[in-house]
Amino acid sequence: MYSTKNGEEYKYDLSAPKFRTAFDFLKSTDLLDLPVGWIELDNGVRASVQRYTSFAEDEVYFETHEKFFDVQYVIQGEEFCGVCPREGLVVRTPYSESDDITFYENPALSGKVLLRAGDFIVLAPSDAHKPRLTAGEKMEICKIVVKVPV
Repeated sequence: MYSTKNGEEYKYDLSAPKFRTAFDFLKSTDLLDLPVGWIELDNGVRASVQRYTSFAEDEVYFETHEKFFDVQYVIQGEEFCGVCPREGLVVRTPYSESDDITFYENPALSGKVLLRAGDFIVLAPSDAHKPRLTAGEKMEICKIVVKVPV
């Protein structure tokens, strides 16, 4: 698979050991029983167990990361994840090295992916994304975001 970052194309391989670590974790663990917080895995991979109520479109903003891919896996509930290229977006909150995140103003045009329990999306550093969006009614969500190093 190919992605672009600052106009440069780079390749990533979802069968690489670091991605295998992420996907094996998602397949082999009783995810619903995990406590909220961070779990350190092998190959520099870490997982964030999250529980929250979904948000309205105007309550959250697009984000990107420099050091990690996101594998966002919904365990319980359903949500939309907004997606668009990061190029051309207006920065709302400059990059935080410690949190590896930049926030952007919401663009006039973007897409959305519906994620139901058992669905996941892989987001590269070039993919601006706006997770946690309400799909229909606000609901409680249980999700794992696995951070895979670039």
